[in-house]
Amino acid sequence: MPQTTATLTSCVKPVEELRSVEISFEDHEFYAGQKLVASITHDDDLTQPWIVMVNGEEIHRANTFKRCHSYITWHYQRGTLPIQEETPVATTGNEVMCSIAAQCEQFGFELLDDGIYKDEQKLGSIGCTEGKWWVIRATSVHQQKVPCDSVREAVWSLSMVEITCCEDLLDRPFDQLTTDQWRRLVEYQPRLESRELVAA
Repeated sequence: MPQTTATLTSCVKPVEELRSVEISFEDHEFYAGQKLVASITHDDDLTQPWIVMVNGEEIHRANTFKRCHSYITWHYQRGTLPIQEETPVATTGNEVMCSIAAQCEQFGFELLDDGIYKDEQKLGSIGCTEGKWWVIRATSVHQQKVPCDSVREAVWSLSMVEITCCEDLLDRPFDQLTTDQWRRLVEYQPRLESRELVAA
């Protein structure tokens, strides 16, 4: 009997891979590119505490985070996940903070609640308002927001901030200086000021 070969078509359409962003242990958001697709949260239910949320409404509940994750992935790939309505990035700030944190890590900066630091010295702050990035340098007298084209440009501009003048480093205990600060002190040449005596 002759065999026929049939081509099976998958019901799964090729889609962009989902990316999970951990907000806290109990809260995660799932993105396709820059678009929020769904979120997972947790409540006090004894049997099924993990919840899949889309547009602020519960659409699925499970006993483990992994089952909620699988639910989102499975339905997203098949196009059966409800469409998440667009919300401005600035409403939650989660995606903004993740972008800033990723760039700070590349530059070796530390992101804290009150700004961005390098070697325990504050460089400034970065934010995004209505889709437009800005930076405020710690050394700015008027603390003005300087517009930037991207989060990378904003963090890069902070890397240009002179952290501490060498005179300030001379006043610190030597055992508290970083390698970079030691290097700066070795290369430091004080300004020679004219000390003319004026006859009265």
